[in-house]
Order: sequence, then C-alpha cells, then structure tokens
Amino acid sequence: MQALGIDIGGTGIKVAKVESDTGELVGERVRFKTPTPSTPGRVVKVVSQAVRLLDWKGERAGCGFPGVVRQGVVFTAANVSKKWIGVPVNELLGETTGSEVVVANDADLAGLAEMRVGAGRGQTRGVVLMLTFGTGIGTALFNDGVLVPNCELGHIEIRGKDAETWASERVRVEQGLSYVKWARRVNLYVQRMHAYFWPDLIIFGGGVSKKFDAYAAHLSAPCPIVPAALRNRAGVVGAAIAAAEGLEV
Repeated sequence: MQALGIDIGGTGIKVAKVESDTGELVGERVRFKTPTPSTPGRVVKVVSQAVRLLDWKGERAGCGFPGVVRQGVVFTAANVSKKWIGVPVNELLGETTGSEVVVANDADLAGLAEMRVGAGRGQTRGVVLMLTFGTGIGTALFNDGVLVPNCELGHIEIRGKDAETWASERVRVEQGLSYVKWARRVNLYVQRMHAYFWPDLIIFGGGVSKKFDAYAAHLSAPCPIVPAALRNRAGVVGAAIAAAEGLEV
C-alpha cells in the first residue's frame, strides 16, 4: 500500500511517498529546513509545499512529530515552538494533505520502520531500544515487537543535565566534538539505558547513523548495538507504515 510519510524535526522536515509493505520510497524524498519560529502555521505551510511537489492525492498519510502525541494531539514540544502544545496535528495535516492522517512521536515511528523493514526486523521476542540522535535524542522502546509509545528518554538526567543537551548530534556539531569525544558521552547514556531496560538489541538512528563506523568502537553494552538500516529515511518510512496500519497511540 502506498502512503505519504511526513517527518517533522527540529532542524528539517522530510516528506515522501512510501510503499508501506517494503519501506521503499516511491520517487524522490523532499526535504526543507524547519522554519524559525517553528509554529504550526509555518510548518504546515512547508508540508503543504511538499505535498504539491510530490503531487500527493492518496488516502493515507502518517506524521512523526518531535514530542509526546496522544490521539493526534501534541502534549510536549521540546525542539519546536511551544505553540504546538494542544494542537490536533492529525486534523491540521488532514486538511493540508487531503488524507486521513496518523500522528505519533517521531522516534517511535522511526523505530517502527526499523522493526518492520530494517535492523530490528524479525525481533519479535525481547526488548529492542531505538535511539535517534539529531537535534535532540529520541527513543523508541519495543517489547516482544510491540511499541511502548512516548518514552521520551532523551530527557533523563546525566551529570546534572538533560541528556540531549549534552549528547545529541546538534551538541556534537555546535561544540566541535570529534566523533570519539562525542561517543564517550553517548556511551554513558547507552549504559544508563541498558541499566534501566536491559534491551536485547539497541539500534542507532538519525543522521549520525551514517557515520556509525566512526564511533562504534567506543560504544559498549551487554547487547548488540547496530546502526539503523534505513538511516535517516526511517522517519518517513515509519510514518507511512503507521498510516497503512492505522496505528493508534
């Protein structure tokens, strides 16, 4: 089934048509910078432009949003405008896309993509933890293949700081950290996550997953740590899969 995938992030907005059964993109993926300020009206305008470029006229669309989302409504917005809180994103994007829209946390949907067609495929038993490193740190937790939604574990405290203000990819870039120095910070976070959840598999996602070989040797946990197979496409692919499956959170 073909569906539209929308991935709203603190830095970029990505949109693509996706074949949900395989996770393959249908045609190009369009990407725009997230507008500043990232208010609902400004972001929806960007999504509308992407919909026109892709000539989308389908029935189902999905959207990953950087915050806690319940029944299509935003409850937190750490890396975008606080004006999103309380907004029914599913209705707003439904008007924009002309489709029925499923909305969920962006990391949850990236994790869903990896579990269905990526690095976590076939992991139907045990705990899988997906970590996404970008503007912030996103997390998706699965138990026996079932998503535990809205686990915002990027905001746990490490060394007196919100983890994502210390170990996100944005921090690495802004502070000019080498991958080795950054990975040492990330490894503390990984070890904390393992102590809390004892996952059987940890998947590294976000744009930084493309450079996994540059820092993988500096990560350690009593379970396999692997890069996301879909790399930075996981968000749009997961959004489309959620739309096709009618995911409810």
